[in-house]
Amino acid sequence: MDLETVMQELEALGKERLKKIYISNGAHEPLFGVATGEMKPLFRKIKINQPLAEQLYATGNYDAMYFAGIIADPKAMTGTDFERWIDGAYFYMLSDFVVAVTLAEADIAQEVADKWIASGEELKMSAGWNCYCWLLGNRPDSQFSESKIANMLEMVESAIHDAPERAKYTMNNFISTVGISYLPLHDMAVEIAKAVGPVTVKGNKKKDNYLHASERIQKSVDKGILGFKRKHVRC
Repeated sequence: MDLETVMQELEALGKERLKKIYISNGAHEPLFGVATGEMKPLFRKIKINQPLAEQLYATGNYDAMYFAGIIADPKAMTGTDFERWIDGAYFYMLSDFVVAVTLAEADIAQEVADKWIASGEELKMSAGWNCYCWLLGNRPDSQFSESKIANMLEMVESAIHDAPERAKYTMNNFISTVGISYLPLHDMAVEIAKAVGPVTVKGNKKKDNYLHASERIQKSVDKGILGFKRKHVRC
């Protein structure tokens, strides 16, 4: 399929109700309002296609950008490619659930994520921390430096309450993910979660949200799913 055909297919799948929901979360025109599950049959027709993914992402259409992440070939993407993608990610649903997820399947994931975390830019930071959550929740513990992850936990403990709003979500998620999916530092993550306590995130025209990493970790303990790993990052 070429770009024009895929765009027509996506447009046909669009729903006004979903379009309004995406816009309420930060998306803007152009977009169609396609449910992510509705994209799977289209993916089965196209499979992995990096050149087409680049064309779709460059449209600026939210649904096309999301689908680009589904058909992208992360191992074929360079650091420059990921920088271009994160620069085009104008709200968190793109930075965290398209770019970060795609990066998590790349060999250069940690290198790029480290750079974004250190950037001080809200959506880059959010994507960087979220990428580590996907990594820790998928890859074997042996692929990570225990001292590095410990240092990152300490960084979160000292910086989370003053971090940009969106980064607070993913930094809090990082504590939870380490506590649940990275067994070597489970105990440390539990202590950090207690020390951090509830994290307040200011809502956009909504009430503030309160994040509790301790509660999420404890729920996983209660369910007996410590060490949980996903088989795949992308669905």
